This record gives sequence, C-alpha cells and structure tokens, in this order.
Amino acid sequence: MITLKPKLTLPAVGLSGFETPLTEEETAIQDSVHRFAKDILRPVGQKLDKMSPDEVIASNSPFYEVFAEYAKLGLEPELLTTLPPETAIRVEALIGEELGWGDAGLAISLGVAGIPMLLSSAVGKSELTELCQGKIGCWIVTQPDRGSDPQIFDMAREWPEKQPANIGNLTAKVIGDDIIINGQSSAWVSNGSVAQIALAQIVADYGAGFVGEDGLPNGLSVIVPLDSKGISKGKPLAKIGQRSLPQGEIYFDDVRLPRRFAIAEKETYYGSGSSSWSIAGTFMGLNFTGVARAAFEFALQYCHERRQGGRLLIDHQMTRLRLGEMLRRVEAARAVSRRALAFARLSPMTHPYYTASSKVTVTEEARIVVDEAFRLFGGNATTLEYPIEKLVRDVQSALIEDGENRVLTMRLGLLAQQLYAEGWSHP
Repeated sequence: MITLKPKLTLPAVGLSGFETPLTEEETAIQDSVHRFAKDILRPVGQKLDKMSPDEVIASNSPFYEVFAEYAKLGLEPELLTTLPPETAIRVEALIGEELGWGDAGLAISLGVAGIPMLLSSAVGKSELTELCQGKIGCWIVTQPDRGSDPQIFDMAREWPEKQPANIGNLTAKVIGDDIIINGQSSAWVSNGSVAQIALAQIVADYGAGFVGEDGLPNGLSVIVPLDSKGISKGKPLAKIGQRSLPQGEIYFDDVRLPRRFAIAEKETYYGSGSSSWSIAGTFMGLNFTGVARAAFEFALQYCHERRQGGRLLIDHQMTRLRLGEMLRRVEAARAVSRRALAFARLSPMTHPYYTASSKVTVTEEARIVVDEAFRLFGGNATTLEYPIEKLVRDVQSALIEDGENRVLTMRLGLLAQQLYAEGWSHP
C-alpha cells in the first residue's frame, strides 16, 4: 500500500536524519540528550582538549561536571528494560548518537564508566552492583604485550602451531576463596586514570596452569575496587585525539580479592566475555555515527556562509555532490550501527566479530566524512579556531580503538570461514 501526498513536500527529517516517526517519549529523550550534548559535552570537550592530561583528571577539572550533569538526565540502564525491545533499541541508538555528536572522548568515557555495573547486574550479583553504584568504571582487557590477542577464540586457525598461548602482562591465580592479581594493564584503559571500579578480563591459573586443554588461556572476569591494597596508576596518556578521555596504566602488586567478586570463571569466561564485547562494541558505532553527523553539520553550515568563485559554496554543484556523499555516508553509518545493536540485543547467539565489523564500517565512514568536511573548510580547517581539526584527531583514534580496524576485519573473514565449516552459505 502506498500513501499519495496531495502536494510536493520536503521529507520528514529530525536530529538523527530521516527517521520514521518518533513517539513522544522517544522525542523527549532525544531532545534532552541533545541539549546535554550541546550545552555540556561539546563545550566541556573543547575545554578539555586544550588542557594537559594531568589537568583533565585534576579534582577541579570540568571533566567531572559531565558525570554529574549526565546523572540528572535519569538515563539509567533500567529505563531501557521498561520499553518494548524495538523501542529500547532505537532509544539506545538515539542516546549513543547524540553523545558522540557532542564529544567523542566524553561519549566513550560515559559508556565505559557503566560497564562494571552493567556486567554485575547481568549476573545478578547485588553485592557487586552496590559496589559499582555511583562510581566511574573502566574495562581492563589489553596489556602491553597482549593487545588484540584477547580477541582470539580459535587457536587452531589463528595461532601458530606448537606455539604457547600469549598469557600477557596481567594474570590472576585463583586459590580457594581468593583471587590474587599481579602485573599491569596497557596504557589504553579508557577512564583508567580516573576510575574507581573496574571490570578486569584477564588470564587466570585455577591450579593447573594458565592454559586449557584446547590451547586457549583460562580466563577470569572480575570486579575490582581500584582502592584495593596493591593497586597503583600510571600517568594519564598525552594523546593527539580524544583528549577528553583519560587513559592510563593500572598496576597490580599481589592484589587480593574475594572470589565472589568474579563475574565469570574458567567454564563461563569465553561465553560471558564474547557477550559483553558484543554489547559494548555497539557503543563505538553509535558514538561515531554522531561524530560523522557533527562533521556533516559543520560543513553544511560553513558552505552556507563561505563565498568562493562569486557565490556561496553551497551554490556550486560540486559542493552539493560532496555534501550529498557525506550525508549518504552518515545515513549508512546510522543504519549499520543500529542493525548491529539490534543483533547484539535481540539475537540469542551473538558474536563480537560481527559487532566489531560494524564498528569498522562506521568509523571508516566517519573518517571519510570528517576528511571531506576538513577539505570543504579549506585552510580554516587547519586552525584551532574551527571545530574540524579536533574531529580529525578524534576520529583517527577510533580506527584503532576497541581493536585496529584491519585486524577486526580479518576476524570477520575468520568468522565467515568458521560459519562455512558449519554449513553456512554453501551453494
């Protein structure tokens, strides 16, 4: 069935492009998050971008204002559970995009901050949920000599034959009712410099060594209060982009935790870990859809102000072509990020390699859109007076964040190989 319009009109369009009609509740949530992104995230992100890493994490930094103001929005995870699944997915997507539109680094910081709470709630451990309540969280996975290796699930296909598994620089021993952790994380732990609580996913020895019979390292997911004895932190990283996101090492020296703080142990580690990565990986796609949209909007405005060749930039056909390409890529990023979110939330058999592939698509599209905006701004884009140069720096980090894009794409190919071996896509 087709509905015929009596008159030619422009299409319905909103903050996030060509949406099907939003409900009143969806519109209200989107508007409130957009105001927060516009009035708090973007100006605070610009301030933090000009500060040193030590100034960003100082007690008087505007960084902490973001968390206080975000809490006032009342967007707790429980909100989504009260909505029909399809509605919850769209609301989550709208929120993620608006946050990324405001500031990429702060959007990631806000997302990562809730991961320990998210996982504690998922396993129904009220003690851990209370422990995480009101705290800034972080997620410890990578280590100095173990970057993308924690993402390996298939030793036979990915790891050199007869070579021992990579145990890494941060390990745990599980002895009776205790967990003892030693070593250090990588410097790329988002919120690592400011976090009060952590979800750590590390290699563990349960009494028979660090490696299982299948060659995979034995794993442990555990909630770690970062004020525990034996924990210290390195200096926050000085970075070219996402300078509003504090990152830094965390060191463990015979840190002893009760075993009941574990989220997943040997038998359930890989299933739990892949599920959490599948969900957490969707945040990047949503956030960088917002970054791409921000670049497009900056360029669209500039092309209506800047004159060249005797007319406004927007009146040149080539400019319209370039803006059309940018808008097309923003819409494509939005579609891909939402499809991945829906799959991660609704499928009973999720997989992080698929979710990660959507992150690759979105961040690569965002990079192209930001690059085109940079060129449309011309020489002005290279100055600190205009916002484009910050987006250029921020989006470069996304190509490596949560896994380098080519490594993640390789693993999507591996997933295709695995599925084909199980009978998928045979002629």
